[in-house]
Amino acid sequence: MKDIRFEILEPKHAQEVMAIFNHYINHSFSAYPDHPLPEVFFGRFLEMTKGYPAYAVVVEDQVAGFCFLRPYNPFPTFAHTAEITYFIKPGYTGRGIGKQALSRLESDGRNMGITILLASISSENTESIEFHKRSGFVECGRFSGVGKKFGTFFDVVWMQKKLV
Repeated sequence: MKDIRFEILEPKHAQEVMAIFNHYINHSFSAYPDHPLPEVFFGRFLEMTKGYPAYAVVVEDQVAGFCFLRPYNPFPTFAHTAEITYFIKPGYTGRGIGKQALSRLESDGRNMGITILLASISSENTESIEFHKRSGFVECGRFSGVGKKFGTFFDVVWMQKKLV
């Protein structure tokens, strides 16, 4: 998809970003919370991404998703490692938007000295696991049965990609 803009995530995106996130909360294992979050939660996204790239993904003047990097751990020992997050609005998936968001975050990460990206994925989200495998991530850890959503226990799968 060609006409994608990455706008720096800011309060004007709160309503649309939270609608996307809440969709995945309500209908999938992609987002871990088990109930919709209020729009004010958007402030947590801004807080956790301070100093890291965070974008609203805009297609044809519509917010079609959001993506960001955040610190894996606050200690300087881990400054070269970041956790990645992206959610694409239903109806916009399968168009290469996630791939472009990943590419943008990888480039930004490299520019800020990030050499390792981590992704935390529900074992029930097999599409995301496969997307990450195709994108060069490998499984590096699994916490068995640590989550429970919709009455189903699931694993948290950690995947990583080296950017060097």
